[in-house]
Amino acid sequence: MGKTVRDESTASAYWGAVNTFCSLQDVHVIADAPVGCYNLVGVAVIDYTDAVPYLENFTPTSLTEKEIASSGSSEIVRETIEKLQAPGRQLILVSSAESEMIGSDHERMLTMKYPDVRFFPSNSLGEDEWQGRDRALVWLNQNFGDNSPASASTSVKPGTVSIIGPTYGCFNSPSDLAEIKRLIAGVGGELLHVYPFESSLHDVADLKNSDVLVVMYHEFGHALAEKLGRPALQAPFGIGETKNFIHDLGRLLKREQEAEAFLQKEKRTTLKPLWDLWRGPQAEWFPTIRFGATAAKTYALGLETFLAGEMGMQCLFSHDTAKADNTLIREEIQQKQPQFLFGRIVDKIYLAELDSKSRFIPAGFPGPIVRRALGTPFMGHSGAIYLLQEIVNSLYDMLFSFLPLNRRTAVEEPAQKVAWSSEANALLNEMVKKAPFISQISYGRELKRKAELLTLKQGKECVTPELLQLVN
Repeated sequence: MGKTVRDESTASAYWGAVNTFCSLQDVHVIADAPVGCYNLVGVAVIDYTDAVPYLENFTPTSLTEKEIASSGSSEIVRETIEKLQAPGRQLILVSSAESEMIGSDHERMLTMKYPDVRFFPSNSLGEDEWQGRDRALVWLNQNFGDNSPASASTSVKPGTVSIIGPTYGCFNSPSDLAEIKRLIAGVGGELLHVYPFESSLHDVADLKNSDVLVVMYHEFGHALAEKLGRPALQAPFGIGETKNFIHDLGRLLKREQEAEAFLQKEKRTTLKPLWDLWRGPQAEWFPTIRFGATAAKTYALGLETFLAGEMGMQCLFSHDTAKADNTLIREEIQQKQPQFLFGRIVDKIYLAELDSKSRFIPAGFPGPIVRRALGTPFMGHSGAIYLLQEIVNSLYDMLFSFLPLNRRTAVEEPAQKVAWSSEANALLNEMVKKAPFISQISYGRELKRKAELLTLKQGKECVTPELLQLVN
């Protein structure tokens, strides 16, 4: 029996390749695809999220039923190439699911007629977007990089650092990239390249001359870093990972003293709000907070590392959405009811379907959210403060909703005393425990009032578990 896939979490390798190649300043991508593929990635997506802007360096061959059914796409590929060829512009032809289904492989034709145009088979039908990005980065190095052995290189530039990974379609990329740049500068490193996001095509040949590489994401980039043969660090989350990142970067760059001085300065400046919150009454709330995370591996793992491992919050679940079953995620949300859910728009929809009171915080795409400002990092020390700030502010907001207010309309109260069964009392206690710590008293009082009113309206004298569940 076939399995129904609910709310696919990732796009195909085709989208991953497009988002990677179009990040390069001097590349123009030709997609061997129907015109609708251009509309989706180049126009519609910008109305849904800021992950992918309008791509001026992206053109479809505009496959039609004629090419798919009979003639193939070679002729329209040639016509598109003729229109787009220009000095200083590297054309890369990318296959799509549609062209792959009709077996369009243009490698031989390009070699004979357009040797400067390169063909990237995206394997759209077989790989997801993270695999597509990973393979695209390695392919760029194979086709445009310097592939001599790293040990033979005598041109490593001391003190330089290159960042691998930021591409279109990565959640929160501007803010997290800014934080990693800040950490590198704090240690005294010189930024050589951000590849591919702030680079030109042939900068890939210079990556191997970096003293150190930093890979932004767990999902992709490590394969290229391994090919380059330089020391590589993973972009950090939380306090412990960031401390180790600073020390390791200082050691690799031979700037240990600068790294230690920067770390001490971070404790007095960037991290100061954390100590202030930890010493204040808010710290009493941290062990009571229950959260879930459904995001790309980098963010799901990072949130669990920082919030649970370092802040002592309770992680009910943490899912890498590239591998998770969304039907099971929805069931888990319903069963565990986290106070905070870090996730995508599909998770926010699940909360609405379940009428859940969980607070939703965006932590991944897809989602209608703008993340272009540099002040919303998740990574590094700045990310730790931003995440904690978001949580504490949400807790205060929860508290506000339970404050007694002078209402124009009087709140209805039970007209007489109502008994409670022992089972209903036990269920009430369990319900109250699931509420945020700071609002449990008010929440319990409200549940009790509603249950007693319903009991009287039904002409009964005792609250039962069945009646209590009707008002929750």
